[in-house]
Amino acid sequence: MSRPKRNRKIETPPLMEGFKPFGIPIKDLEPVILLFEEYESIRLTDYDGLTQEEASRQMDVSRPTFTRIYEKARRSIAKAFVEGKAIFIEGGNYHTDDHWYRCDSCLKLNISTSETRECHYCKSQTLRKLNQ
Repeated sequence: MSRPKRNRKIETPPLMEGFKPFGIPIKDLEPVILLFEEYESIRLTDYDGLTQEEASRQMDVSRPTFTRIYEKARRSIAKAFVEGKAIFIEGGNYHTDDHWYRCDSCLKLNISTSETRECHYCKSQTLRKLNQ
């Protein structure tokens, strides 16, 4: 029997829910799913410039596990670019210290240290929870 997966620590969610190729309606696109922990691995190494060792400590996983997550993220992004697919950022095996919401009225990302029911920007009550 395999060991259960450890939740990966994610600091902040992406500002967007995904990407799509320019000029093609979303209904005509096949999606590639990029998990939240895969997004975080790209953010930490390619955007923040951390080494894989530093990034693995920040995500609370071993360095080999981090490398597997990072390589899967790179393959998913490459597949979307080469094959003209949409990228949806969602799901995965992760935990966070904050509550993440997307407002369905103004589409802004809301991050809060406690549960909330109202958008910080437009005061709408149409928030959708993004994390567990």
